[in-house]
Amino acid sequence: MPDLSAPDYDVARFLIERGLGVLYLVAFVVAARQFTPLLGEHGLEPAPRFLRRVSFWRAPSIFHLRYSDRLLRVVAWSGAVLAALIVLGVAQRAPLPLTMLTWFVLWALYQSIVNVGQTFYGFGWETLLLEAGFLAIFLGNAEVAPLWPVILLFRWLAFRVEFGAGLIKLRGDPCWRKLTCMEWHHETQPMPNPMSWFFHHLPRPLHRVEAVGNFVAQLALPFGLFLPQPIASIAAFLMIVTQLYLVVSGNYAWLNWLTIVVASAGIADSVLPSGVLNALGLGLGGIPSPAAPAWFHVAVISVTILVVALSSFPVRNMASRRQAMNASFDPFHLVNTYGAFGTVGRTRYEVIVEGTDGEPSTDADWRAYEFKGKPGDPRRMPPQVAPYHLRLDWLMWFLPLSPIYGEGWFVPFLGRLLQGDPAILRLLRHNPFPERPPRYVRARLFHYRFTSWRELRDTGAWWDRTLAGEFVDPIGLAERIPAGQEGERA
Repeated sequence: MPDLSAPDYDVARFLIERGLGVLYLVAFVVAARQFTPLLGEHGLEPAPRFLRRVSFWRAPSIFHLRYSDRLLRVVAWSGAVLAALIVLGVAQRAPLPLTMLTWFVLWALYQSIVNVGQTFYGFGWETLLLEAGFLAIFLGNAEVAPLWPVILLFRWLAFRVEFGAGLIKLRGDPCWRKLTCMEWHHETQPMPNPMSWFFHHLPRPLHRVEAVGNFVAQLALPFGLFLPQPIASIAAFLMIVTQLYLVVSGNYAWLNWLTIVVASAGIADSVLPSGVLNALGLGLGGIPSPAAPAWFHVAVISVTILVVALSSFPVRNMASRRQAMNASFDPFHLVNTYGAFGTVGRTRYEVIVEGTDGEPSTDADWRAYEFKGKPGDPRRMPPQVAPYHLRLDWLMWFLPLSPIYGEGWFVPFLGRLLQGDPAILRLLRHNPFPERPPRYVRARLFHYRFTSWRELRDTGAWWDRTLAGEFVDPIGLAERIPAGQEGERA
């Protein structure tokens, strides 16, 4: 059997392994802290109810055997521990079968969570983490060199992430073709960060440069990943730089960091200073790594054939005029299609949830609930959250686009506020009713815009907002009833 070793990609493997380990760790901690109030036995979209409606082959998950909130926490913290072993390099120093088993268990555990996560796990970076995590099973361990097919499969994944995103922009909102989308994007993106205000106020010519740079990064550079070195490394470096630009200018959970991780598959050891290899503990004085065993070659060749076969689905999708933005074509999320921001909003609307302990009259003392990440108080600087993922906050951004995004969970969320549900309240930044729950809650729609330089200086406010209308009329509970039951309109 021919030797498929790629000894010039130890740094690439190091970055992929440690990067995926960190992101798996974040993802499992997010699940441990947020899954139960959102999707647990008494969550807004209870996973047990979902599991009764779907088969294993539609939503593969170990929770088909049994679900409980305690088991979910065991799964989440177990995944976090395994991910930490990857980050520390402990798993990589184990025998090859045990290293592969560690990656497989991580993938299977997170797959089990995502596939019962319903609306709250309907983000493209979930499938991206699963696809990258599946490929990581075949990266090998510290004793053997990485194999070429796996390096190429990671590059193919990076290509689909970037090229799919570029195509959907090219086919989507006309502002991309006019190079004007960035005039609005920083203000209307789902969750701005501390630098978004400043990026929004860049001169218009620089916004055009941003749009051009986006097209170069997503439609041209990905092809460089498949060219000889050092071109592939240069393309990978430039793609990483553009992703770091997005990291600095917004909160996109682990999407950008994960794209950086998979793009690093294009970086060859030979283009890096020897000091980098020594700093990472990879400077071996020219001593080649032992060849991987034959059975491992067979496993890698088999998975490569599988990925190539399944790639026909995302390739056809990218070639279609009706390109889907983020979609999986198999229940295990092995090979997926990606894309983002084919349409850019021109105005920003926020749903502000308020409560009162009096009667719901026009002069009632309505107090707002503050979320951890989404805009609320105009004087609060947008926070840095990513790579952590605030799932409730993200879904709140979708509500003004269409109420359909809140079907099934938003009214129950309001009901939990009326009940003073501690688990739900822990997901928020500020509970304005610490003593007892409000008698009524409501949701109002506000138009938000970034303030100007002068407004920020004079008022200290990062946002200016005006009332646009009512989103949900006041809702109250006739009596304190168990979580999950309906409230009644006032």
